Amino acid sequence: MTAPTLTARPTRSKLFDGLTRYVPIGATIGLLAALYLGGVANYPNFDNPQVVAKLFIDNAPLLVVAVGMTFVILSGGIDLSVGSVMAFATMACAWLTVDAGVAAPLATVLVLAFGTAWGLLVGAVIHYFHVQPFIATLVGLFLFRGLTLQISATDVSMREIGFFQWGMTHVDFGEVRDGGFWLPYLSFVAFAVVAVAFVVLHYTRFGRGVYAVGGSETSALLMGLPVARTKIGVYAISGCCAALAGVLAAFATKSANPLANVGTELDAIAAVVIGGTLLTGGAGFVLGTVAGVMVWGMLNTLIAFQGNLSSWWARIVMGALLLAFILLQRVLARSGEKRRT
Repeated sequence: MTAPTLTARPTRSKLFDGLTRYVPIGATIGLLAALYLGGVANYPNFDNPQVVAKLFIDNAPLLVVAVGMTFVILSGGIDLSVGSVMAFATMACAWLTVDAGVAAPLATVLVLAFGTAWGLLVGAVIHYFHVQPFIATLVGLFLFRGLTLQISATDVSMREIGFFQWGMTHVDFGEVRDGGFWLPYLSFVAFAVVAVAFVVLHYTRFGRGVYAVGGSETSALLMGLPVARTKIGVYAISGCCAALAGVLAAFATKSANPLANVGTELDAIAAVVIGGTLLTGGAGFVLGTVAGVMVWGMLNTLIAFQGNLSSWWARIVMGALLLAFILLQRVLARSGEKRRT
């Protein structure tokens, strides 16, 4: 009579653990829905589809950065350099095309290659020299911000470069006044990045390795997984995404500001955590990151509609939400530990 009981308990525990994985992302989606419904209830024209579309226009670069950050955090790391790499990529595009006379498509490829190479380098330093990710990527935060200011201490315009008109060229989905909306090409680039990341994380060996390394690097080594390749790979992805976000920012603004994107790395980390990814690694979803970025965008949209609030309120609320989601993660983790013991 004891045998059925012994087999039933692990089954129930596994089922409960599986369900708790979806609690944070469920809370994020519920929060996003509540914010949207609150906006609809309080502000005229908030239900216009272009309001939602604008979230994917204004936050396309942040979404790309946050996708790269998702890989890093899932592996148990952190990347503080992405905001500076993004600013450097935008400034490098401006310098290469305006001052050096490099063709804009080639400049874009060079910038993306540089961002990927930086990620490979910092990933190798973290793995082979056992440097803490916080310290290794903090180097990049200062280094690339300084290099950006060395290129130019003032804004550089790219409005004369025809290639950078492409990003804001848009696709119309009906007339806006009749309930339609429009999206620029740069938003579709961000969608493509999300789609590729989703497939890689959930349907490839590399993606399964990212989750395994984040869950327990020691266990991943014992299972024979390529830990070094995985850890270096996630930072290469993050560097490439940061550089791509810089290119998208060039498309959106047609200019480069050396002081742009200060704090973007923190926005990305907050969006990933609020999207349900564990800060300790091993659990999370790239679609949850999308929801986390949309929460950030929705907060800014609500403040814009209110009209009499400082934009800093979005950061205040985001900080409170981040604390709440971290506490939720800890509560779920402790409850899981108690059931297993």
